[in-house]
Amino acid sequence: MNPLGQPLQLKANFKRLGLLAVIGLILFFVFQIFPATSSQTTEISSTSFISKDQAIQSARSFAASVDDYTLQDNASKPLVTYQTHSDIYGYMAKTKQLATYNKKWETTYPYDVYRVRLLDQDSGGYLNVDVHMKTGKVVAFKRILPSSLYTAVESEQEQGIRRTSESLAEGNMPLNEKEKLAAGVLKEFGYDIPTLQLDTRDGEPGLKYTDASKTIGNSKLELNFTFENGAVRSFDPEFSVPKSHTDYVKDQTQLANWLTYGGYAFLTFVLGVLAIIYSILARANTSFKRGVVLSLVYFAASMIGTLNMLPLFQAQGLSSFMLVFLMLIQTGITIVMSATIYLSLVAGDGMWRKIGFNPWPRAKEPGYGKYVLQSMYTGYLWAFILLGVQSVLFFILERSIGTWSTTSADQSTYNMTYAWIFPIMAWMAGIGEEAVYRLFGIRMMQKVVRNTFIACLIPTIIWALGHTLYPIYPVITRPIELTVIGLLFSLIMLRHGFIAVVFAHVIFDSLLMGLSLIFMGDALNMGAGIFWIVLPAIVGYVVYRFNPKQKEKPYVTTPHHEVLQ
Repeated sequence: MNPLGQPLQLKANFKRLGLLAVIGLILFFVFQIFPATSSQTTEISSTSFISKDQAIQSARSFAASVDDYTLQDNASKPLVTYQTHSDIYGYMAKTKQLATYNKKWETTYPYDVYRVRLLDQDSGGYLNVDVHMKTGKVVAFKRILPSSLYTAVESEQEQGIRRTSESLAEGNMPLNEKEKLAAGVLKEFGYDIPTLQLDTRDGEPGLKYTDASKTIGNSKLELNFTFENGAVRSFDPEFSVPKSHTDYVKDQTQLANWLTYGGYAFLTFVLGVLAIIYSILARANTSFKRGVVLSLVYFAASMIGTLNMLPLFQAQGLSSFMLVFLMLIQTGITIVMSATIYLSLVAGDGMWRKIGFNPWPRAKEPGYGKYVLQSMYTGYLWAFILLGVQSVLFFILERSIGTWSTTSADQSTYNMTYAWIFPIMAWMAGIGEEAVYRLFGIRMMQKVVRNTFIACLIPTIIWALGHTLYPIYPVITRPIELTVIGLLFSLIMLRHGFIAVVFAHVIFDSLLMGLSLIFMGDALNMGAGIFWIVLPAIVGYVVYRFNPKQKEKPYVTTPHHEVLQ
């Protein structure tokens, strides 16, 4: 880190960093890119899928074959979202049967689908049609009526409510009538009805068949039906998942919620309050103008990312009022987070300057342009190193604590209005997290513990706990991984300063997000992925190119404490 009062210099052993960066890239390609050797937890999918327009065409063809369904005109484009059976994917991943499932059953019974929502002109409801993302084949469907008696429930305690609502919607339909209605669907989808075993008894809601000839491990194919208004409401074929697995995921999710809200959210709130106090105490060593631009960049990136996820919210059937309400809530949260980041920038800058360090130089300081350019270069080298470290960590965790991952629709690029915008979130994370947990967090904790390593470790753990809700299990996996990554970010901060660590974080995330766009396969997203990966280089060069070269001031000795050991 640059001492205050000295000419700006970024001291780094670029030869050593370059060698480590090459090793990191090799490890990254081995564990994440090459399918023959990749870790299932970190592997970046390169499978090509059909377009959403092709999915719409398949769904419309299916709907046209349904006698009592009248499509609305083509004035409005149907909503298409990505949906997934994360339970079956996760179970197969955990039990090391995913490759077998993909080879034997995925073509017919996919865990990933496009869900096309087609409006019914007559009823005012809509028909959800699930389309295979690779083949374009329709695999499942569900009717949603405006006056439906079905109650959507998630928790196990509410399953009795769900069964009651199913019975009411069916109107006590006799079992033989349900079998007759289901037979037409089964024939249309190519099933041999005599080979199926009926698992539903008279008086029970819904209808479930089992195909004993289609199994993998302890899972077997189940064909599930629901009924409403004397017709088939839904048909969904999927492989069963043992209750022990779903109970495990439920318990892990509950633990993740405790770690996220009780650890990360609460302790980050505490840091925010402390940032208010120390921004006032350190005001003599900094300026309240500092941090305004970066905080605005964070706010804009966060709001763009939130608005880009609107299709996911719309797929949940929320009313316009609820959508607006959720957006207002999210805007309020983002404003609070932006204010926390702004105060962390002001407080962190002032606190470091007070003891004689200059972690975040001003644009008018001599040599600023070259310093930013070198920070960007250092950021790329460290990002390559971090990719290798992350890949090795997951490889070790898979073989030690049995780490596995599953699918999730919540952050999928296929559920974004514009997938190519996705990597803007890298700038939000890089600016916001490095401001709170490194620039401010480390110096804040040094005042408490008087030990630099512990001062780095505590805010890093707080930051790591904020990533437990990712679909990676056991949920302690990401805190372990990110504690190591966060300590390396802390090292970058202490050695090279705030600008370098922001670049490293942004580039690290941009590489992962950009590659996810590149592997989507179409020209727009491939071009966007490359753009986001090189954008930090463009930013660094532009700052260097247009920063006026100023005459260096004579060196002035400034006393400071040694805190970097």
